[in-house]
Amino acid sequence: MPLPRKVLTDLRKHISFSIFSALLGLLGAVLAQLAGCQKKSAEPSASNSSQVSAIRMNTTKNVLDIQSPSAEFELSFTGYLKASLKHNGQMLTLDDPGKQDGQQVTLKNKSTATFSFDLAQAQITDVTGKLGRLGKHIEVKGTSPTSSLAETITIEIYDDFPGMALLSASFQNTGDQEIELDSVSLQKHRLNASLSNSQVRPHDMYSFFGSSLKWGKDEILPIPAKFSQENPFSLPIAVGDDLGGAGGGIPVVAFWTKSVGTAIGHIETLPMILSMPVRTLPDGSVSTSVRFQADAKLKSGEIYSTPRTFLSVYPGDFYQPLQQWSNVLEREGLKQASFNSEDYAISWCSWGYRSDINAKKLLDSIPKLKELGIHWATLDDGWFNNYGDWMPRQESFPGDDVQKMVRQFHDQGIKVQIWWLPLGVEDGTHHDGSRKFILSDVVKQHPNWLVLDKVGKPARMTRNLAVLCPAVPEVQAYYKQLTERFIRDWDFDGHKLDNIFAVPQCFNPAHHHKSPSDSVYAMGDVYKIIFETTRALKPDSVTQSCPCGTPPSLAWFRYMDQAVTADPISSLQVRRRIKMYKALLGPRAAIYGDHVELTRIIDPDTPKAQQLGVDFASSLGTGGVLGTKFTLPEYKTQFPYTFLSPEKEAYWKKWIGIYNEKLLSTGDFLDLYTYGYDVPEAYAIRKDGNMYYAFYNSTESPALPAKTYPKNTWKGEVELRGLEPGVYKVADYINNLELGVVHGPTAKLHVEFSDNLLLQATPTAGN
Repeated sequence: MPLPRKVLTDLRKHISFSIFSALLGLLGAVLAQLAGCQKKSAEPSASNSSQVSAIRMNTTKNVLDIQSPSAEFELSFTGYLKASLKHNGQMLTLDDPGKQDGQQVTLKNKSTATFSFDLAQAQITDVTGKLGRLGKHIEVKGTSPTSSLAETITIEIYDDFPGMALLSASFQNTGDQEIELDSVSLQKHRLNASLSNSQVRPHDMYSFFGSSLKWGKDEILPIPAKFSQENPFSLPIAVGDDLGGAGGGIPVVAFWTKSVGTAIGHIETLPMILSMPVRTLPDGSVSTSVRFQADAKLKSGEIYSTPRTFLSVYPGDFYQPLQQWSNVLEREGLKQASFNSEDYAISWCSWGYRSDINAKKLLDSIPKLKELGIHWATLDDGWFNNYGDWMPRQESFPGDDVQKMVRQFHDQGIKVQIWWLPLGVEDGTHHDGSRKFILSDVVKQHPNWLVLDKVGKPARMTRNLAVLCPAVPEVQAYYKQLTERFIRDWDFDGHKLDNIFAVPQCFNPAHHHKSPSDSVYAMGDVYKIIFETTRALKPDSVTQSCPCGTPPSLAWFRYMDQAVTADPISSLQVRRRIKMYKALLGPRAAIYGDHVELTRIIDPDTPKAQQLGVDFASSLGTGGVLGTKFTLPEYKTQFPYTFLSPEKEAYWKKWIGIYNEKLLSTGDFLDLYTYGYDVPEAYAIRKDGNMYYAFYNSTESPALPAKTYPKNTWKGEVELRGLEPGVYKVADYINNLELGVVHGPTAKLHVEFSDNLLLQATPTAGN
């Protein structure tokens, strides 16, 4: 049961953000209980109700030591919060504080306020939040020798999340003069991989960046010796800029070695305007923090409060902190969408033809789709008259051709998605490549719906588009009407929502926002309306959301039932993004591997770019959903190699048949291998009592015919982890080869393969 908007805005007006968040969480929990809508998976363990917290603390003058069953957190008198992992009798950490402070405030006059904390006077109580019934709430006060600010740090550790510490701060002006805050940095950390392995350099660690920065940019990489990346999580306030793939993202940055990992971020359920800068220091160590752009003026006695940040320590790679962060948000009220059987169906997309499409081209694909075993098709980009009005382009789809086309697909047993881009509109200025924008009817009729920048001009989002403000109730109603048109009136079966990044802050005085960030906070409301309206009209619908080439956004990642690897530029990106989404959305989440043709691209970002990918194995073996955008040979396209030759057709038929038989995308993805350190790269899925393993030795797709592609053979032992005790028969299920018998719980198998090896381990009758 949502809170009324008036209640939310009044709360924002009268109380600080941190108090608002806590009160909102409390009210949300009460309302959810009254509505009977709490999911079992989001509830704290019932067994904790009569137990005592396992969190233990010890305080000295210089250190507040916090012990959980799996971790140790040490708060120093300088505010540095160090995390260590308890693992196999060892204490493992990447934190190397040195003399670094843990918190920092930068003032408008460019001076810096640092703090010293009175740890001996720490106030310790039981937790009262939604993350569990047991845990400890700690408040520590500090003073600044360089300013008249006083700081209070709040730390919470819950028994249900023993590897995570939540930290927020409030800053009070105790002086007589006004203080202008520029930025606040929390969770400042200096990380050193040499602490976990003395044989490696301080920066030798892998990293995950949840920020949405640029189409195609790797979000997972080893940290090089010289590195700097700001990682903003919002659109910049700019005038007339093409923002491309910038903005949004998952507010998590993570680092890991073979033995231990550390992650930081925030856990608020609304997208925040902040950054998480990462850079290597002169000594080779890695610096990171969570930095808020405060832009606040504090009169005497006034307080500035931050959102809640987190520090996590864990074994493994990026999967663990992303799963933990997602579980925390589930408890905080961002409920996971359920999946239906159609979410796992293979889909063909018209984008192989680019924008040169019409009903005939799509309908001509029907015989081939049926022959291959595909019963979903997507009407992709280029079908519409303009961004904003979303009516058919008459030169390609005259009259009611779109509706007739949908009926013909349905008559042949094929469901159809429609491509569109919510919130972006044409306002008569700018262009999208060769397309000059007109003035859309929705802007003509409702110019006051637009997001305006600081100087009163229409703000821009992806594709240079103007933006309808998602915080305006009439705009939300408009997108409900559009959704009803597509699903109810035109009879489409779902959506491909594309180019989804973030929206800019809104300074339109006609909207009477409490904060310019109201537009940022409300972006998810529109996607929730689209998803819930679609599901109500068609329970077996599919709503796919694509943040082209980047991670998804906190604003909307809960309001879809099919994620997508989002325009990958290699097989490696497909695999890693499927693992990312399985962490964020659950081990059985439906993750579209996107068009298989994208798994090998030559000359990317140039007019000569060609898409040659045939790597179905990267989606199949990791639990993704297969996809393709093949074109028919009789039609010429911008990408001539996407046409379905007889050789490719046989290959497509083989892999699609295996996918439809195994449906590994509906199995349980298991986090058993550490990316970057387990070689070869490996994944595991449990389904119907069998274990499925996928090993990879290539970053991009092979080519057809295979003999034209230089192969790098991997030869050695692989570990089959996660088996139950007993005997298993192992087979290469792609090539129908029996590989022998192994014994659980962990088996070793000598193998030799190129590109990929997909295995099935089946328990014998005696197990």
